[in-house]
Amino acid sequence: MKNVFGMKLTFIFFSLLALQQITAEGNLNPFKTDVPPVIDGNLNDQLWKNALSVSGFKTFTPDFGKDGTERTIAYTAYDSENLYFAFRCFDKEPGKIKSSVSSRDNILPDDWVCINLDSFNDQQSLYAFYVNPLGIQMDSRYAAGTEDFSADFVWYSGGQKLSDGYSVEISIPLKSIRYSERNPVTMSIFFERYISRFSEHDSYPELDPAKGFAFLTQMAPLVYYDLKHYTLFELLPAFTYNQKYNLNAGRLERNVDKGEISLTTKYGITSDLILNGTYNPDFSQIEADAGQVDVNLRYQLYFPEKRPFFLEGNEIYNIAATKSSEIDPLISLVHTRTIINPLTGIKLSGKVNSNNTIAFMFAMDRLPSDMTALSGDYSYVPILRYKRSFSDDSYIGGVFTDREIKNSYDRVIGIDSKLRLTDASTLEWNAFYSSSNSNLLQEIQGGHALGLVYNYDSRNLYYNFTGKEISENFNAETGYLTRTGIFTLTGLVRPKIYPNSSFIQRIDLETFSAQTKDKPSSMWETYNYVSAQAFFLGSWNFKLKYSYSTEVFKSEKFKTGGFQISFGSQFTKQLAVFLSYKRINAIYYSQNPYQGKSNRISTIMVYNLSENFESYSTFTFSDFYRDSDSQLIYEYPIFRERLTYQLNKYLFFRGIVEYNKYKRQLLTDFLVSFTYVPGTVIHLGYGALYQKTEWNEFPNRYVDSNNFLETQRGFFFKMSYLWRN
Repeated sequence: MKNVFGMKLTFIFFSLLALQQITAEGNLNPFKTDVPPVIDGNLNDQLWKNALSVSGFKTFTPDFGKDGTERTIAYTAYDSENLYFAFRCFDKEPGKIKSSVSSRDNILPDDWVCINLDSFNDQQSLYAFYVNPLGIQMDSRYAAGTEDFSADFVWYSGGQKLSDGYSVEISIPLKSIRYSERNPVTMSIFFERYISRFSEHDSYPELDPAKGFAFLTQMAPLVYYDLKHYTLFELLPAFTYNQKYNLNAGRLERNVDKGEISLTTKYGITSDLILNGTYNPDFSQIEADAGQVDVNLRYQLYFPEKRPFFLEGNEIYNIAATKSSEIDPLISLVHTRTIINPLTGIKLSGKVNSNNTIAFMFAMDRLPSDMTALSGDYSYVPILRYKRSFSDDSYIGGVFTDREIKNSYDRVIGIDSKLRLTDASTLEWNAFYSSSNSNLLQEIQGGHALGLVYNYDSRNLYYNFTGKEISENFNAETGYLTRTGIFTLTGLVRPKIYPNSSFIQRIDLETFSAQTKDKPSSMWETYNYVSAQAFFLGSWNFKLKYSYSTEVFKSEKFKTGGFQISFGSQFTKQLAVFLSYKRINAIYYSQNPYQGKSNRISTIMVYNLSENFESYSTFTFSDFYRDSDSQLIYEYPIFRERLTYQLNKYLFFRGIVEYNKYKRQLLTDFLVSFTYVPGTVIHLGYGALYQKTEWNEFPNRYVDSNNFLETQRGFFFKMSYLWRN
């Protein structure tokens, strides 16, 4: 009886303590500690008995406002140098929890928890720190409606699977994030849990169905007292050694054999304004970009940024009213992969006060040897960005980009803005002017781009209307722009239906229409589709789409419509499959284009042989048949297999084999990688390229063969160490 009475008193005491930590204004006041927890996933530290805790998580996917299928408790505390978080995730079927020992940023299919942290409480951007049940990390930056998973931060996590669920601990050093100079510091948070077998997202605080997925405006404020404000200083020296071999007259000959030292520095002018510098940076990627179909293209392929120096503050360069629809040609005004081989660079990014954000970048980019005679040795790339934030997630910003080469330049200047009109709706717009000349065209050309986007998003309905105009002479060499000389109006409406059924969780119906004027020809083209997508049996989804569309190319109008079927499911803890098939009318892009038909297939299969061993298989296929005579013009299949064995959270072994039947080539790529924290790494890699060819002495040229010949070989070693004051 005494034990029961004592337990009741303990429960009442901690309930009152928790209530004291949640103020009348809804602010959360985390517990401040002098004794940090051991980050091992075990919640037996005294800290977690005193820490602020929240529960009552509600779903927001596949539907809003329902109690989470499984119970979740989140904890938060801090000291003057670190923020601490923990989760206790209960599960009535612990054997179905999906988890893996994998490399960073590879846990999205797993069960996981996430700390979404707006470190300035300004509703402009957030850090996201994901952890799976075994303590493996994934992180990102979110701003202007875009989440960038290429960001990597130094933080610590631990996880443990339990008989009734799992638990996770997280420590985020203040040196790893940017935050206000004030005291107290107010941040805001959105606790999130994902249960993979139900495709269910739960959160605290609960998202309002009338506001949809406007995360930044629905977070819970956190108030921290007496945080330490750093004068941050980091050094990141790196050593890289490369050997490369190319085929010459039937024999492999070494054409690269060199070691290089690079240095990147980071200095915190304040805790929210950071200066970065780099000299001779190593931007080698430890994994080659996956092969894509690169034949019959109207515009260049897009590859995401992965290089560390460019990722600091990269989210500040997100521009309103870009990527606004399926056919928007202005994907990005600042795409740093256009800076190919920089010698040196400098960046300044962060806040100058609570409402003003700036970002400045300058890089010297080495030009290829075949360009130096005409254009000099380097191009110079300065980029300036400014944002002024208002209430909610509204802002107005300005941007200037430039690429200067000897006797030529390309400059863009403009403004953009996002305005929250209601809880569920926003208005975005942009206006840019470009001025450019080139060595070939000595005259100055000017162009403009204008964009206007209205979005509405709630539980039951999403719709979007856009207007775009891009003049023929608009140019943005630092960005990613697929088409100029267009005026387009688009509209999309997506009602969401929630059947009262245990089989189907949600049905999305969608209709889209775009009317585009091709300015060079003064002809109009259209793109229209209807689609239905069902989410059922927890993790299964199926989509059917039919389109009627035309496209103008070389002043001719062609048919481009057709149908698409896609399907995806996490069948079991071990197996996930995703499949897409398109059958469409298509254009053969050439000086003399013609009409045809195309089949396009994309498949992904992920199979976990164990928690440490993953097989990631992909198949991509495209073909083209000419309408006039049904002749097959090309057939382009790519098979790719990636096997990864993760010994522990730091060390993995990976092998990749990719076969491109169209190019008659086979790529192999092997890597041993050790990452203690981002920046402190050792990589050892070997790769080779084989082609179906052979050297014919007479007449001294390569000819097709049925056997593979090794045509390229490469070996690299990289070692770097992150030092912080």
